[in-house]
Amino acid sequence: MKFKNPYKDKKWFKYLGNKYVWVLLFFIVWMLFLDNYSYFDHRFLDGQINELQDNKKYYQDEIKKDQEQIKQLKNPEQIEKYAREKYFMKKDSEDIYIIHFEGDTIQEQE
Repeated sequence: MKFKNPYKDKKWFKYLGNKYVWVLLFFIVWMLFLDNYSYFDHRFLDGQINELQDNKKYYQDEIKKDQEQIKQLKNPEQIEKYAREKYFMKKDSEDIYIIHFEGDTIQEQE
């Protein structure tokens, strides 16, 4: 008694019965999920690269700001101004009073 496959004449069965289709499906699944260089790993690594490039740009901007500040601090008058504003330093003959208001909306930057 021989069994006859009822799906043999169907179009989708002809495609799924082809060994090349199975090899192609296996290759696609392997490359998307299982390989060390899979699509999802690449997406994750691309996100990290973008984040690092943003950090690089931020730090380059900060370096430029610091270089400008260093240029300004080569002048003795600017050094004195900076010391007075940031560190509340004073001359020997001066008194400094720092007044903080409770309801002040301006926040100090540190």
